[in-house]
Amino acid sequence: MRFTELALAGAYIVAPERRADSRGWFARMFCRDEFAAHGLMGEFLQCSASFNVRRGTLRGMHFQRAPFEETKLVRCSRGAVFDVILDLRPDSGTYCQWQAIELTQDNGLEVYVPGGVAHGFQTLTDETEVFYQMTERHCAKFAVGVRWDDPAFAIDWPIGPPILSDRDASYVNFRGAAEAGR
Repeated sequence: MRFTELALAGAYIVAPERRADSRGWFARMFCRDEFAAHGLMGEFLQCSASFNVRRGTLRGMHFQRAPFEETKLVRCSRGAVFDVILDLRPDSGTYCQWQAIELTQDNGLEVYVPGGVAHGFQTLTDETEVFYQMTERHCAKFAVGVRWDDPAFAIDWPIGPPILSDRDASYVNFRGAAEAGR
């Protein structure tokens, strides 16, 4: 695996090294020892998947508040997504900055999302699946989000208007969420 640090503090692209032959390919997607050698958490407690029927579906921007902050390892196992991470850690040098990475079934890239960083994505193809590994269990009381279109961040989503859940559409702008203790 190759680890490339992203512009957001503590975030990485993890590129599995595929071994191909006439049958297809094989790749190690995770190795606790290699993650530890890069100073990354590698004790995942939960895995989840998201299947998205239509191109333009947007899920995010989600995170869990302390003490249940989740570090995530995210990959697109089918289709393609415009994956976005947003630093909401007040003590971070990249606070309130975002970065996008295209994750596809073809490029096989994974994104390592540190705790305190919100995550979301928009599907670029129909029938897209995203697989997540998380260091914390889902805790509904601490699971929150900020608006996908919050002007404080000005995330440049590729497809508009997006297909949203009622929950994602109901999030308030970041300043409002911070004031409400969300």
